[in-house]
Amino acid sequence: MYCDCKLIILMLQMGELAVDKHVKYILSVQKKRKDSFEAVVMEHLTMNGAYWGLTTLDLLGKLDVVDSEEITEWIIQCQHESGGFAGNIGHDPHILYTLSAVQVLALLDKLNVLDVDKVSNYIVGLQNEDGSFSGDMWGEVDTRFSYIALCCLSLLHRLDKINMEKAVNYILSCKNVDGGFGCIPGGESHAGQIFCCVGALAITGSLHLVDKDLLGWWLCERQVKSGGLNGRPEKLPDVCYSWWVLSSLIMIDRVHWINKEKLDKDNGGISDRPDDAVDVFHTYFGVAGLSLLEYPGVKAIDPAYALPVDVVNRIFLGR
Repeated sequence: MYCDCKLIILMLQMGELAVDKHVKYILSVQKKRKDSFEAVVMEHLTMNGAYWGLTTLDLLGKLDVVDSEEITEWIIQCQHESGGFAGNIGHDPHILYTLSAVQVLALLDKLNVLDVDKVSNYIVGLQNEDGSFSGDMWGEVDTRFSYIALCCLSLLHRLDKINMEKAVNYILSCKNVDGGFGCIPGGESHAGQIFCCVGALAITGSLHLVDKDLLGWWLCERQVKSGGLNGRPEKLPDVCYSWWVLSSLIMIDRVHWINKEKLDKDNGGISDRPDDAVDVFHTYFGVAGLSLLEYPGVKAIDPAYALPVDVVNRIFLGR
């Protein structure tokens, strides 16, 4: 899913964010008919959609419009006996959906409903001998899963249950000569994978192992003439990269290397490109990008945990 940052620029020029329209759009996604074509083909992604939509609502200060008890009950029904979570009731568990479940419960201040050891044991069981993580029992390996495992275990205060040294070394083995990171060793550098690797290294206190100047240069090269950001060379710009690129630059203290000014009334929601259909994925990453740009009226988001700063502070600082 790749898109243009022009909509963000337009909102900045207008001087206001259509908060009520975005809230209305997110709630409309939640209320789609269960037997509609869209609902059926996206059923397996419902947990991720809940994270994208609810985090957007929280960033906009509107999380109170949803029924937290109903959402919590649904999440618990998505948990598998293995301890992992599925994308929806009756589906198979996966580390992707497990993080989204933990993040949503964190947003709702409901982490207390979890059997933390059961969830963390599921994640620990997915670490491979080389330090990498599989996404599920079928064994696919990707640096996305390394980030997810480390992020989730950190939120649950269980990072000590894995081999941290091997996890960090595996991530470093995915670093390329251009300073970027791929999904596996030798994989093409990509802004989304870079966020995952840099985020994982930030969570483990290992950012000193990154060549920040080299990586910062690669990330800055993602800004195209229109001001938007792409995910890799010769690709179109995309709203979601306002998150992947900016968050990575912030974590390595190089965000001042891009032109923020160029990043500086619709029916609600944000699309991948102007005139395309809106979706909750791009709505979240568009609003998250605005948060990183310190847009007025949008709560601050943590660049490593991809959660509002006040939620992260509540988990780690008890406030």
